[in-house]
Amino acid sequence: MTAIKHALQRDIFTPNDERLLSIVNVCKAGKKKRNCFLCATVTTERPVQVNVVKVKKSDKGDFYKRQTAWALRELAVVDAKDAIKENPEFDLHFDKVYKWVASSTAEKNTFISCIWKLNQRYLRKKIDFINVSSQLLEESVPSGENQNVAGGDEEVVDEYQELNAREEQDIEIMMEGCEYAISNAEAFADKLSRELQVLDGANIQSIMASEKQVNILMKLLDEALKEVDQIEVKLSSYEEMLQSVKEQMDQISESNHLIHLSNTNNLKLLSEIEFLVNHMDLAKGHIKALQEGDLSSSRGIEACTNAADALLQCMNVALQPGHDMLHAVKQQQQRFSDLREQFARRLASHLNNVFVQQFTETLLQLYNRSYCLSVPGHDQSSTLAQHSVELTLPNHHPFHRDLLRYAKLMEWLKNTDYGKYEGLTKNYMDYLSRLYEREIKDFFEVAKIKMTGATKEGKKFATLPRKESAVKQETESLHGSSGKLTGSTSSLNKLSVQSSGNRRSQSSSLLDMGNMSTSDLDVADRTKFDKIFEQVLSELEPLCLSEQDFISKFFKLQQHLSLPGTAVGDAEEMDGGTLSRSHNAGGPQSMSSENHMIRQMMIKIFRCIEPELNNLIALGDKIDSFNSLYMLVKMSHHVWTAQNVDPTSFLSTTLGNVLVTVKRNFDKCISNQIKQMEDVKISKKSKVGILPFVAEFEEFAALAESIFKNAERRGDLDKAYLKLIRGVFTNVEKVANESQKTPRDVVMMENFHHIFATLSRLKISCLEAEKKEAKQKYTDHLQSYVIYSLGQPLEKLNHFFEGVEARVAQGVREEEVSYQLAFNKQELRKVIKEYPGKEVKKGLDNLYKKVDKHLCEEENLLQVVWHSMQDEFIRQYKHFEGLIARCYPGSGITMEFTIQDILDYFSSIAQSH
Repeated sequence: MTAIKHALQRDIFTPNDERLLSIVNVCKAGKKKRNCFLCATVTTERPVQVNVVKVKKSDKGDFYKRQTAWALRELAVVDAKDAIKENPEFDLHFDKVYKWVASSTAEKNTFISCIWKLNQRYLRKKIDFINVSSQLLEESVPSGENQNVAGGDEEVVDEYQELNAREEQDIEIMMEGCEYAISNAEAFADKLSRELQVLDGANIQSIMASEKQVNILMKLLDEALKEVDQIEVKLSSYEEMLQSVKEQMDQISESNHLIHLSNTNNLKLLSEIEFLVNHMDLAKGHIKALQEGDLSSSRGIEACTNAADALLQCMNVALQPGHDMLHAVKQQQQRFSDLREQFARRLASHLNNVFVQQFTETLLQLYNRSYCLSVPGHDQSSTLAQHSVELTLPNHHPFHRDLLRYAKLMEWLKNTDYGKYEGLTKNYMDYLSRLYEREIKDFFEVAKIKMTGATKEGKKFATLPRKESAVKQETESLHGSSGKLTGSTSSLNKLSVQSSGNRRSQSSSLLDMGNMSTSDLDVADRTKFDKIFEQVLSELEPLCLSEQDFISKFFKLQQHLSLPGTAVGDAEEMDGGTLSRSHNAGGPQSMSSENHMIRQMMIKIFRCIEPELNNLIALGDKIDSFNSLYMLVKMSHHVWTAQNVDPTSFLSTTLGNVLVTVKRNFDKCISNQIKQMEDVKISKKSKVGILPFVAEFEEFAALAESIFKNAERRGDLDKAYLKLIRGVFTNVEKVANESQKTPRDVVMMENFHHIFATLSRLKISCLEAEKKEAKQKYTDHLQSYVIYSLGQPLEKLNHFFEGVEARVAQGVREEEVSYQLAFNKQELRKVIKEYPGKEVKKGLDNLYKKVDKHLCEEENLLQVVWHSMQDEFIRQYKHFEGLIARCYPGSGITMEFTIQDILDYFSSIAQSH
């Protein structure tokens, strides 16, 4: 083993700068014994790396080679299997468990002991040794630099103290003075010993000679002690004199402290007084502005705003503890409270009057418009009347512009007196909801009139109150703000749709199976409806956005809060006179969401928009179900635009709710079309041709593609397409199965050809599969009809050759068929003579007339079918010729007519008709 160890060290580890410490001869447990060596090594360079290396002989067996190496730090567990009995097996747990069997237990123990020592010396992470005898594991391993671990033996080198430079120099000088210092160390040592004894004697004599000087030194020390005592006496007397001076200085210091304290208190008092005077004193000009300022002029509003801000600063000044107990402070605070209450009451009253004035003026214009529209021949040049004629809503920008001058004062009122702020908010909603209700209902009334084509000529107004008295009644009802606003507005309860010869009735639909046809559809009316509906949405959108922006700015409500949507039903809470929020004396800070408050105000003000839109949508759908397509596209676009601006706004939510209604009408329209397909009835006495709902699907698809071009809701149309096309396919097959006069294949062929042509022309991507299916059905039924109609024009010849094919199928060779009695050459000639060219042409002419009766003119498939029949006839002809050539070779038998004759027959028949 020693020779192997030296060989491994020389050949493997020395070239790698490693030192071999322990070795064990092992083989893998449970396998064929192929011996190898496990070696424990350390590197000679620092930092020291400890490895476990697997070495084995080469295949030729003449040298050793390094196979695998593991770092010792990767070793987790060493399992000796049995700590009591001798057992050569042991396990090493690296990344996986390696099971080994040593050649002897002694080698195994020596190797494990070496691993334990290396672990103790070089690794911080300790390896777990299990089933290992405690005798193998030492308590500790010295960590000195001069200790080596090799094969379990340790060499300990005694520590020595190294000489410093001075000592080395002295030794060198001493050795230079003695010639034999190096050659005879013992003599040199004796010499040094003798010289040391001489030096010790000299030292003792020197000490004995200095006794006299010591005595003199002791006397001097005694004299010095006496002088010290005298100095201490003088210092004591000085201390007594300074004691009286200390008492006097203490008295002076205490007096100075009291003076400084008094000055400090005076300065603090002056600072507090200056603070109260500077922060709790309101200028006389501000007081006058709050009490008498003009709230109707821009300059007066600015002065009142500055005064209100100054008052708010005085009231919100942060007082120090104890200030509120001063009588002057209490008086000033009470004065500020009175000023605040007085100005808040005056401001609220003025703003309420502004609301009433603006409402009265606008309401008067509304009555002027109603009066002008109701009297025949009256001049309709007023602004609001002109708005109605042009289908536009009045612009409230001047009203908003006038009120925005008070925005800062409203913010002040919100922060100081929330009760009055809330009252103004409610009054504003009451006035504006009534005003907008009148304007919007009149606006929608005009829109409905424009949609239906009705006029107001001949419309009788039984009672038309004087406009002055009506406005007075409206204003008085608004002043009584404790209840809900009441009033009546003119609206269209019943609208009659004018029918004409070029327009569909109200109940007509896209796939109506009555007397209506494509020519009856009035595209101009639909375009007119689309423009009117777009105009309505385009007018409502800026109106709502403008009002919401004004509410946010005027009432100082933030819109950037992202909050969940609120149901429209929340407006009922606002009708009760509150803003659906409870607030304590702290004011607006207790509100859960100002964005929610904006939504509630918008819901209350524009509560009539959603019902009016739904009524308009119902009217449009009643006029023409096509209108649901226009409405879905327009409404989807406006919803998408509103959501991009603010997905939680009133406009976005309202239009979203209306969009649900529009989508429901669209789905209902599609369902009705499918139902009408299922209810279609075909006359039994006439040929079917192109089914009405197939033609009308083409019309629907063409119109829908033009409407939904680049639309956001294209997916809804694609779903509708799939439903409709499935309904068309199903009902075409249903009608084809029920048809009595027209063959089933003709109905299927013509209608699926029409569907395929429509889908190919429109290029609807979602119906590509259906287009392929329609083409396949058309092709299949065309082939089926051709085979069925053509049948067997050479019937006896067909029967003859069917018999020939049957004999061949029974095993008769083709060239021997002519020897069969029933199928000899004589019989074949007889059958062929029965079909001269003239008879064939006559049969084909009758076939052409029959096909012409079956097919319809609008689809123009006669020539296609006729050409397919020609190909099928030629195919049968070639099949017969092939059988003759194979079964009757060399007989010279041929048909009475050729392929060219067949082509001429088909061509002449087609041209003659």
